[in-house]
Amino acid sequence: MSDTTQLPNVAIVGRPNVGKSALFNRLVGRKIAIVHDQPGITRDRLSAICSRGNRAFTLWDTGGIVGAGESELTQQVRNAAENALRGSDLLLFVLDAREGLSPVDAELARLLRKSNKPVVLVVNKIDNEKHEPLATEFDSLGFEKIISVSAEHDRGISDLLELIEQQLPPQFAAGEHETPAIKHSLAIAIVGRPNVGKSSLVNSIVRSERAIVSELPGTTRDSIDIAYERNGLNFVFIDTAGIRRRGKVSSSAEVFSVMRAERSVRRADLCVLVIDLTTGVTAQDKRIAGLIQKAQKPAIIVLNKWDLVKPGRGEKQAVRQLIEDARSRIFFLSYAQVLITSASSGENVDRLFASIAKIQQAARKRIGTGVFNRLLRQAFEANPPPLVKGKRLKLFYAAQTTGDTTASGVQGSGAPALEGGAPATRKIATSVQTSRRARESSPIHVPEFVLFVNDRQLMTEAYRRYLEARIRDAEPYPGLPIVLTLRARTSDVARR
Repeated sequence: MSDTTQLPNVAIVGRPNVGKSALFNRLVGRKIAIVHDQPGITRDRLSAICSRGNRAFTLWDTGGIVGAGESELTQQVRNAAENALRGSDLLLFVLDAREGLSPVDAELARLLRKSNKPVVLVVNKIDNEKHEPLATEFDSLGFEKIISVSAEHDRGISDLLELIEQQLPPQFAAGEHETPAIKHSLAIAIVGRPNVGKSSLVNSIVRSERAIVSELPGTTRDSIDIAYERNGLNFVFIDTAGIRRRGKVSSSAEVFSVMRAERSVRRADLCVLVIDLTTGVTAQDKRIAGLIQKAQKPAIIVLNKWDLVKPGRGEKQAVRQLIEDARSRIFFLSYAQVLITSASSGENVDRLFASIAKIQQAARKRIGTGVFNRLLRQAFEANPPPLVKGKRLKLFYAAQTTGDTTASGVQGSGAPALEGGAPATRKIATSVQTSRRARESSPIHVPEFVLFVNDRQLMTEAYRRYLEARIRDAEPYPGLPIVLTLRARTSDVARR
């Protein structure tokens, strides 16, 4: 790591259920890792930037080195932790003061010494001064840097941060009080039911076993952020926990996993819904698609496990049929791009980036204000809005917002009335200056159109869909939802 603009990597390691995830959450200042008293909850690697101290660093939370009661995953968890050791500049070796020194701790200590990396021994669960004597047992491991903390109660964390800063490699000292330049990344949430191949897809994309893949459903319990660079472009793939029906969630840990996956949909710039071709589109797939639609997110549907259903003949016809079937079953997410892939073999996975590029290109398209008003005038004339309680929706003016604004960026009054054709007395501003942070936070701008109407409540859902279809006739916006924001004219404007 010779680049001084990069952040150093600090990895938390230890056997299961010693409090690694609690320490991770405490250091980064927010709940990212799932904390639960069930051993082995964290099975993937998590990362986040810790900026609580004077020097920022990337903190990694690894799975327990030895799995508890999960023999099929033990070696994979060990491999994930060992990978974290190789890529880290400092190791935080966490132990449980209450349980005392175990043979597994001693074995892990030998493994850490072989890594030749700086190690800080963190004796956790020292909740008060009475527990301090419990830490002396771990002196026998022979590590020079040792500290007692309580991750749950925030005890000793400030001292730990100071110790971490002292142990970070000196090449990162330059500009240590400055916020590092971080390239903007496109956040892509990989969502779907358990065991549809989400983690396999992520691993196939990044060509590295960053997320643990197993035939056991529900292997991924946290949402894992995985940074990836391709052709100079930066991506963050959010590998989410499988979203189950709430009534079928088996434990509180999985409840939190589902909630976190749903939050990942909301914070993503684009969502990739993975569907298992061997089972077809299920009711739960539709529910997850509904979450994407409700969040108004750009979307790609990936029909995975093509290698298991690929026919010997008539492959093109089978592909068309599968895509048509998926579109008909998830008709309410009709704008989504649809791909057929095999994550295990890597077939067609690269096409995902072509679809992402197509969506990004479409997001930059705009319909001119004059063209858009003529389009809506023709739509209203061809199919007038229905009567709602004796009243009919009237449209006075409409415009597409610019990519860096929301509906609040369109303002003004005295707009031309489409029905009467009266000339405009004032221009309506369709662009306002927004903060740089707001612009950079949304690399894919969903097309939004503001319609000035007599009464917003007169817009029916069916008529909204009709207007959206007419807009897509003019500009398809593949992979993108279309947002229609209605604004009622004020009374003084109506009098004019």
